[in-house]
Amino acid sequence: MLDHAAIMALRTRDETSWTERDVMLYALGVGMGADPMDERELPFVIERGLKALPTFPIVPSFAGGPLLRIGIDPRYQLHGEQAITLHRPIPVRGSGFVEGRMLGAWDKGVGKGAVFTQEKTLYLTGDPAPLATIVTTAFGRAEGGFGGPGSGQPAPHPTPDRAPDRSVDVATAPSQALLYRHSGDFNPLHADPEAARAAGFPRPILHGLCTYAITARAVLAACCDHAPDRMRHHQARFSAPVFPGETITVDLWLDGDDVSFQARVKARDGIVVVRNGLSRLRPGTVR
Repeated sequence: MLDHAAIMALRTRDETSWTERDVMLYALGVGMGADPMDERELPFVIERGLKALPTFPIVPSFAGGPLLRIGIDPRYQLHGEQAITLHRPIPVRGSGFVEGRMLGAWDKGVGKGAVFTQEKTLYLTGDPAPLATIVTTAFGRAEGGFGGPGSGQPAPHPTPDRAPDRSVDVATAPSQALLYRHSGDFNPLHADPEAARAAGFPRPILHGLCTYAITARAVLAACCDHAPDRMRHHQARFSAPVFPGETITVDLWLDGDDVSFQARVKARDGIVVVRNGLSRLRPGTVR
């Protein structure tokens, strides 16, 4: 049986490192460089003038963390939300450590599941200032009734009640998940047709973190002139899976330096796959 106090007391520390190859492989895995003549995207996938995507810190901080120690049944676990806050520009090579703690564990009741949120903070070796903070929320469908609080979970960012100011179409490749998995997430649900069918899907689905990065790409392209240092925060809530090969339409609402967004797949009757998105940009960034 899960224990709320024990869950909230969890702390982790994991060593990490990355190289230029990891930065380029991640960018390719989320679809950058699909057009090798697009000189706006090339700096993310070739050595000359290499830049890290603002969502890249998810890769060196992916392994470990307190969520893995709770005991959530992986067969019934869903990725609910993802957020990253960038405190400084991300170097294309580095080493350091990741400190993890739990932010919350909410009990929805027996048969209704539970919600768990962890925070990971990435530090460079020898530097006491954080580089990035990554917050992940997971939904455990089988964990309801463990005795945790039933309220207090942060409310999602509201989507503006007006037509989007801009929309960006981002195509994914049929092999997108097979490439993205080499950034660290080898869950067979994203690669093995048999595993996908066992989970109730007709074929492997795209990693939620890949879809998440694609929404960040849309903001970079539409609002930041592809300059990653202009983004300081990016958060989203997952609402439906994406299948590799689909085109994702990202709708954007601009309000000063805040960009609200959602993502949908037009080919499946406009199903919304990402909701309640918010990017916070550096002052004066939006173009």
